[in-house]
Amino acid sequence: MKITYIIDYNCPYSYIGLKRIRKACENLDLDAEWEMRPFEIEPQAGKRTTMSITERYVEKYDFSQKEASEKIKEIEEIAHKEGLEMNFKDITLTSSKDALRFSKYVQNNHPELTLSLVDEIFKANMVENINLTDLDILADIAVSCGIEENDARKILENNYFNIEVFRDMEDITSMGIISTPCFILEENGEELIIREVFSIEEFETVLKDFDE
Repeated sequence: MKITYIIDYNCPYSYIGLKRIRKACENLDLDAEWEMRPFEIEPQAGKRTTMSITERYVEKYDFSQKEASEKIKEIEEIAHKEGLEMNFKDITLTSSKDALRFSKYVQNNHPELTLSLVDEIFKANMVENINLTDLDILADIAVSCGIEENDARKILENNYFNIEVFRDMEDITSMGIISTPCFILEENGEELIIREVFSIEEFETVLKDFDE
């Protein structure tokens, strides 16, 4: 079975959802082929924004400061129950574009390393709260995942794979997908799109039924 996961590094539910569906596959002993596709949910975020995630939730969802803080705390608690570290409240929102286009490069050229890279970028953003636009940090993450530093810097410093990310987003949007995460299951010519974050048990049920 092929599982395409559509994610953004600024989306906590992408972090949680990917963890859950991978755990479901593990529980079912399901051998899946994984493909990452990028979908930037905060394209207006720049390289030097000073907006906290709380401020962004107030602005984006018309929350009060208290409502935004409570929602963020709820998201963190969901992650912790899954065994995921998360420090979402302390994120300063920055563009995920560089991380996404580099991930696209790795998916195309080193697919066996992609999940490891995705994990490390999520951890850097959601736990360590690094600036996702810091190319030195992204290059260090790449090296830690087994990618040559010269290759990583060549992609990162020359804005390669911008077009590929844009085309992916156009294609994804044309499928009626407008948010992250989203998971596409493919097997024997059949396709199933999961447009939300299921529990591990729900993912297991869907995966088992689709596989059968």
